[in-house]
Amino acid sequence: MWGFKGFPTMDAKLARWVLAAEDICFKNAILSYIFRLGKCIPITRGGGIYQAHMNEALEVLSGGGWLHAFPEGKVSQENAPIRRLKWGTASLIVRAPVTPIVLPIVHCGFEKVMPEKFFFGRRPLVPLCSKDIKIIIGEPIEFDLQSLKQTAKTVSRESSFPSLGWPNTTPDGLDEAAQKWLYINISDQIRTVMERLRNFGGTLKRFKA
Repeated sequence: MWGFKGFPTMDAKLARWVLAAEDICFKNAILSYIFRLGKCIPITRGGGIYQAHMNEALEVLSGGGWLHAFPEGKVSQENAPIRRLKWGTASLIVRAPVTPIVLPIVHCGFEKVMPEKFFFGRRPLVPLCSKDIKIIIGEPIEFDLQSLKQTAKTVSRESSFPSLGWPNTTPDGLDEAAQKWLYINISDQIRTVMERLRNFGGTLKRFKA
């Protein structure tokens, strides 16, 4: 990924922010320090979309920062259709003061570099070499949030979503049902694009110098 911007990069302003799993990247003080230097924002898996660190992610977006998110919310090494996306990414798109532009990126082959079950069900100690890796970048996605929000408000009046006690968003005043409709709709759009990129990646042949 760093190759897109030139490697190595020593200017922190050019580096992206990234949402990182708290239970993996922030297990102790040393790891926390290292990943914080790498502009990682800890996310508690299962902590919901209104957990405290999501506000930090919103601040990054508000300042025009590049935020790297993993909408699947887990490490997946199966060659299978992309699973239903978590709502965290969609919620950031909806709640950000300025609607972010989404750049979809899908990669294939990293499961061969660090396979989960390499030796007696464990990962290799170091990444494996000479593996075929593909990184597919799609067209930027821009959402017409005003139109989507108007539709969401209409749908919410007829909705039967169970309540989770979410606060209404401001200044739009979207209730919980409207938010859920938005998150589902936006997540499905992103997933559709990512799945198309994944299928395209499967058709690419290895390039030889």
